[in-house]
Amino acid sequence: MALGWHQPLARGLTPMSPQPLLLLLLWGWGAGAQQATQPFSIKIEGDVTLGGLFPVHARGPAGVPCGEVKKEKGIHRMEAMLYALDQINGDPQLLPNLTLGARILDTCSRDTYALEQSLTFVQALIQKDTSDVRCADGQPPVLARPERVVAVVGASASSVSIMVANVLRLFAIPQISYASTAPELSDNNRYDYFSRVVPPDSYQAQAMVDVVKALGWNYVSTLASEGNYGESGVEAFVQISREAGGVCIAQSIKIPREPKAGEFDKLVKRLMETPNARGIIIFANEDDIKRVLEAARRANLTGHFLWVGSDSWGSKISPILKQEEVAEGAVTILPKRASIDGFDQYFTSRSLENNRRNIWFAEFWEDDFKCKLTRPGAQLEEATRKCTGEERIGRDSTYEQEGKVQFVIDAVYAMAHALHDMHLDLCPGAPGLCDHMDPVDGRTLLHYIRGVNFNGSAGTPVMFNENGDAPGRYDIFQYQLTNTTVPGYKAIGQWTEYLRLNIEEMQWSGGQQEIPSSVCSLPCGPGERKKMVKGVPCCWHCELCDGYQYQLDEFTCETCPFDMRPSPNRTACRPTPIVKLEWSSPWAVLPICLAICGILGTTFVLVTFVRHNETPIVRASGRELSYVLLTGIFLIYTITFLMIAEPGMVVCAARRLLLGLGMAISYSALLTKTNRIYRIFEQGKRSVTPPRFISPTSQLAITFSLSAVQLVGTLAWLGVRPPHSVVDYEEQRAPNPEAARGVLKCDMSDLSLVCCLAYSLLLMVTCTVYAIKARGVPETFNEAKPIGFTMYTTCIVWLAFVPIFFGTAQSAEKCCFDLFTGAGNKKTWGLSWLWGGEVALKI
Repeated sequence: MALGWHQPLARGLTPMSPQPLLLLLLWGWGAGAQQATQPFSIKIEGDVTLGGLFPVHARGPAGVPCGEVKKEKGIHRMEAMLYALDQINGDPQLLPNLTLGARILDTCSRDTYALEQSLTFVQALIQKDTSDVRCADGQPPVLARPERVVAVVGASASSVSIMVANVLRLFAIPQISYASTAPELSDNNRYDYFSRVVPPDSYQAQAMVDVVKALGWNYVSTLASEGNYGESGVEAFVQISREAGGVCIAQSIKIPREPKAGEFDKLVKRLMETPNARGIIIFANEDDIKRVLEAARRANLTGHFLWVGSDSWGSKISPILKQEEVAEGAVTILPKRASIDGFDQYFTSRSLENNRRNIWFAEFWEDDFKCKLTRPGAQLEEATRKCTGEERIGRDSTYEQEGKVQFVIDAVYAMAHALHDMHLDLCPGAPGLCDHMDPVDGRTLLHYIRGVNFNGSAGTPVMFNENGDAPGRYDIFQYQLTNTTVPGYKAIGQWTEYLRLNIEEMQWSGGQQEIPSSVCSLPCGPGERKKMVKGVPCCWHCELCDGYQYQLDEFTCETCPFDMRPSPNRTACRPTPIVKLEWSSPWAVLPICLAICGILGTTFVLVTFVRHNETPIVRASGRELSYVLLTGIFLIYTITFLMIAEPGMVVCAARRLLLGLGMAISYSALLTKTNRIYRIFEQGKRSVTPPRFISPTSQLAITFSLSAVQLVGTLAWLGVRPPHSVVDYEEQRAPNPEAARGVLKCDMSDLSLVCCLAYSLLLMVTCTVYAIKARGVPETFNEAKPIGFTMYTTCIVWLAFVPIFFGTAQSAEKCCFDLFTGAGNKKTWGLSWLWGGEVALKI
């Protein structure tokens, strides 16, 4: 064992290569600081010397650089480097005929102090000006040249590594960290000589984003300890979540480096300003994590927050000690690691006798076994137990291998493999260092470091990418307290470029299996679209698609096609039901019954006329026109069945043809008969000569001629516009889509219907005029007055029908009526059989 005392830097030092003036000022400052502190270090002799930086002691109070010894993060990790050196130097296959030495320093968990210590590594690269220094005999002095450190293993904290890396890169000294994970160190332009065997926090942040997404959360808050680790970790998480999408940050809160009293209670209150953001992403040190959990417990929020902790939380007990209920369900992440059995055997066998090379081991021994070693001239307190030296680690004290031991060993082995490969290429067959490796060129060594690829101490590959980062490999843990035999951290998944998470093995506060929510807005129901909140892509309001709209996608409502209506949950469109007047409908049964009665009555009259065809009364009534009139009335009653029948080309053609023809035949017969009566009595007033065209043949010819006008017009209409059925979706398009119906009917508008009956109306009006003129016939001629009465009532009915029909064309009453009848021409055919019955009764 050798005590390495740093030598102060003399004034007027000039570097071997030109460096900025700022560097000279830094060296001058650092030299004065080192001269004042004179720190201890561990020196291991070897052909090639590696530097080592470890937080052997905690940060000291104000004015004191170092505090109490750190057993796990300090001594365990530092001993892991010594163990790795022993293994490498004893391996005949790795660096044969070369011995690795070391200069190991204590950073005292403080970046500025670590910077002072790291100047030791560059002393050999600074040439001292001794031209004005002479020995007593006048000869120039012979100064012992400090050992040359070719590479550095460390540091632990990212802030320390950043500070040291800025110095080492100026002298081209490669550096491999075993614990620094700040994403900033991946910048190969600023930290080109820095590498690490642990993955950067950017990978960790990606893994945490994947965990949040896998749990279905999209609204979380972040907590970060002030400093490089916490702030850069949260920054990486926010950036990755923004690029990936689907995760929004409710709040990003920074924990002060020196928090005031009540600071953590205020912090928890701030988190509760967004209560839906239950997921808390936390990049913080152990003390801050513990105090956050304590504040949550004081606020009676046990089980509310869903913690997702970084590797600073990992699977440690100290942050959750006495806060287990608050921490229940916490999901934590930790770089994939394994316990190294060889190191356990090595470390538990260390004693004061066989570990004298570790100058801090005595201090560790006192702290680990809670005793005091006797020193010359030192007085022990009465209550203090004296160390016997026979204590054993793991037997007389609690021992558990520190989590980063594996990475310390891998970092030392990475250096060894790089030097081995470099020696094979530059000094093939040479038993020791050749001229090409004396001194070792830092840039060349860096090239070999970046090219190593070997299985590390845990069996996992050790390699570096172009930025010097190790591959991301993480274990995912959850702290489980309920429904488990041994409360503690349970491995629930892993992340190696993608996430593998066992959701079914997770449990939350109170042992519940269902994943709690951490979302800004609940998912919208079927038929509801999202109306986004401006500036917060994970928050929205749900709006129901109304009217005839359906949900096209989660953001859009679209109107259904005209012939369709939305489904009950408004997620799709469905065809609108098509209705028609059914034979079983009450609206059809009554007209059918009346039509049948009318047909039977008409048939009875017709049969009676035929049976008594030669009797004087039948012959006196004008039997030929009576048969024509009965035929027209029969057609009018028959149209009732066509109006109820399902619309089609044949039915629609028959409707067009027979609707106007039946009325035209009836009115033509009445007009001819009324005209004959009028002309006979008018001619009798002037002479005894009978008027012309009053014979039965002439009367039939006139009637058929008048009816032929209607027939020819209808046939022409059928030729110009062939009949077909249509579905009218507008007529029954109710405000409530569930009540919407398509009406199957013939392609006859209300106006075309009236035009079809216009000729019959003309005949009716003309017949009425002649009926008025013939009102003065003798009372013994009893045919004129019933015809006149019939025409008067018919005119009144038609005068009422036309304005009512067109006036209610779009009214609710007509729509309601249409809903039950399923047709648009119900009033016409209803009045048709009513008029036919009336005519029949008059006859």
